[in-house]
Amino acid sequence: MTGDPLDLLPELLLLLGAVGGLLLGLWTPQRRQARVRGLVVLAALASAAVAAVDLVGPDTSVYGGTWVLDTTTGVVRITVALATAAAVLLSATSLSGHPRETEAYVLMALGALGSVALAASGDLLMLVAAYLLASVPLYALAGFAKDVRGVEATLKYYLMGALVGALMLVGIAALVLAAGASGYPELTAALPRAPMPLVAVGVIGVLAGVGFKAGAVPVHFWVPDAIAGTTPSVAAFISTVPKLGAVAAASRLLAEPFSGIPLDVPLVVAIIAAASMTLGNLAAFRQTEVLRLLAYSTISQVGYLYMIVAVAARSDLAGPALAIYLAGYAVTNLGAFSAAAALPHATTLTDWAAAARGRPWLVLSLVVVLLGLVGTPPTAVFLGKVAVFSATADGGLGWLVVLAAINTVASLFYYLRWIAPAARGEPTTAAGQPATATRPAAVAHAPAVTLHAAAAGSLLLGVGAGVWLAVVTS
Repeated sequence: MTGDPLDLLPELLLLLGAVGGLLLGLWTPQRRQARVRGLVVLAALASAAVAAVDLVGPDTSVYGGTWVLDTTTGVVRITVALATAAAVLLSATSLSGHPRETEAYVLMALGALGSVALAASGDLLMLVAAYLLASVPLYALAGFAKDVRGVEATLKYYLMGALVGALMLVGIAALVLAAGASGYPELTAALPRAPMPLVAVGVIGVLAGVGFKAGAVPVHFWVPDAIAGTTPSVAAFISTVPKLGAVAAASRLLAEPFSGIPLDVPLVVAIIAAASMTLGNLAAFRQTEVLRLLAYSTISQVGYLYMIVAVAARSDLAGPALAIYLAGYAVTNLGAFSAAAALPHATTLTDWAAAARGRPWLVLSLVVVLLGLVGTPPTAVFLGKVAVFSATADGGLGWLVVLAAINTVASLFYYLRWIAPAARGEPTTAAGQPATATRPAAVAHAPAVTLHAAAAGSLLLGVGAGVWLAVVTS
């Protein structure tokens, strides 16, 4: 249970990137703030490299059991660090020359650190600290543009976060009062014998907290406005990085402290998963704005991720399924937002199709990442969904697998509303008539490169994950 600072080297590197970037920015001329971007990206890549080396080590807990080092933490460390590096690079176009460019990169690094802490928390008090660290920097990022929509997005995001944070504190207080401890091992032993009304209050509060960070129903109302009210690059970070840590945190809670209590917590999580995927899809059908469509898409994706959470204590396949889906979702979702950032002035689906005319490689990469979100082979999300559906069925929630399959097919329709006109090269108006021909818009270089890399990464990760899954489950 003791700890060595080197046990947290991946997190220390992220912290070094944040602090070092802030100090470097103070002494760097405004026109050369790209140095800070380079430092944060370097720190994130170094963090991912160290985490990959640590991934082969044995599972353990350090610092009194408050920080858990296992496969789940290792996967989140790597995916969060790489996703942060990609998001920072993606922001190069929109943030270059901004008066607060340095601060944006520092906030991303701190938000990434909080997301890793969510996944690694083995104590409720650590979970609270991680929640705050993964939230406060993102409130500032959401309103970074300082326009009307950005201010509205920040206000809704902050108010919802404050409300849910209070509920989470009430829940944690109830669990600590019921069990007399805050560590997960002690909670696992004490909660089955504790007063169930108190435990129920605690479970609801804690699930609300991690659900807010994941963007799950019913604490999802901030997602569309926060995503649509900021820049595509910041939206990519907000909708990807915190979700990775939150889903891992929820999975750990269901697998450990909530596993033995006589309340059917897995059923509650399964209902949340069903509501998230269904309501997210239904709301996405009629969206014409690119960022709002992607916002509701991220809500629906939470449903598939929460399927793993529901069976975290019931299926041995849950761990591998979580690892594959988190990695696949991170790559694919970043790619989808990169498509929006590549043509920043094309805010609607028809505008994007018009702006992408004559750019077949851009359209092809868009097709790969959007069909990847559906779960089309051989993309990473396809392997993730196969693993998730298998784990969920193995955990005795066959009805949820059927509903998820229906939602997967349904999601194809609203992605096709973006893909079809772009692939035809003939954008249409809202009335279905051909739009007036326009000159192809300039493409932002960094987002376009990120989009192509994400499309290639989704395909390569799909093939590699298939081999890894076959080895793990054999």
